[in-house]
Amino acid sequence: MTAQPAVAWIGDAATGNLKLIDQTVLPVEYRELNLTQVETVWEAIKSLRVRGAPAIGVAAAYGVVVGAQSAVRGTSSEFVARLNHVLDYLATSRPTAVNLFWALDRMRRTATAAAELSPTDLLTRLLEEARAIEREDREMCAAIGRHGLPLLRDCSGVLTHCNTGGLATAGDGTALAVIFAAARLNPTLQVYADETRPLLQGARLTAWELMQRQVPVKLICDSMAGWVMKEQRVQAVIVGADRIAANGDSANKIGTYSLSVLAKAHNIPFYVAAPSNTFDLTIDNGDQIPIEQRASSEITNAFGRQTAPEGCDTYNPAFDVAPAGNITALITEKGVIQPVTKSQIAAVLNS
Repeated sequence: MTAQPAVAWIGDAATGNLKLIDQTVLPVEYRELNLTQVETVWEAIKSLRVRGAPAIGVAAAYGVVVGAQSAVRGTSSEFVARLNHVLDYLATSRPTAVNLFWALDRMRRTATAAAELSPTDLLTRLLEEARAIEREDREMCAAIGRHGLPLLRDCSGVLTHCNTGGLATAGDGTALAVIFAAARLNPTLQVYADETRPLLQGARLTAWELMQRQVPVKLICDSMAGWVMKEQRVQAVIVGADRIAANGDSANKIGTYSLSVLAKAHNIPFYVAAPSNTFDLTIDNGDQIPIEQRASSEITNAFGRQTAPEGCDTYNPAFDVAPAGNITALITEKGVIQPVTKSQIAAVLNS
């Protein structure tokens, strides 16, 4: 459990600010950021100071309020122009996590529905909506934990990838919410956490969160996952998602595709935990999910140390896509989707 929420709003609409835990310096340093400009919110999302699809969505919603504050003393038309600029600007920060665009669209719809309000009152209304997005995400995390618990009830070991806990959401997380629920029932549950190269979110963040909650964790290199499965140390794999297509193909941190293949080869259940707002039903399959490409330096000079020859070319996709055929079940706040088919997804999400 983090000392403070990963994403929070401090103060009122007109003078308040977005407060974040800077995840780029964990676990060596704990640093909180108070962001008062939309440019610093954009940078925090882009540089992974805040990360995890749900947390990005919450941060973006609050970022809209931060960005619109400067126009609150202007005319209604000036305020709306500034608001539209802020919404479009924040949408350019990262391309894959659909929660970012979902939250921005929700804030845009809120502004449209309340267009008759004065700039001051509209800004207050926008803050209310951003707070609602945060509150709903916290509630969805709890529900995901409850629905996923039966799937891990009989496991003595579970493998996870990247970070899907309180640092990635407004609540207990997605995949980690299920793990936390299972660990409360079975305190000896052993979690194996992939390092998650190249930025080590599993080593820096997931291991830290699990240790904070006194959940047994063993950190492994990504390349060890298959052998851990072969040795029958885990009975399930559970990960989060940044965007899920209508057919169930799920984009998540790079390395997830490989885990899904390995789990299938070892006849181990592979679960994806995500809230309903991570589903993008406008796209048919994972081939249509945009995959963010990140800087070469994350591979060649990660954390300030050169680990590759000068000038070495790289390929650095931040995400990959686990095909629906490799996924045993999708765990949402509305229930477990199994089998993972387009019709079953639609039925559960519309329930």
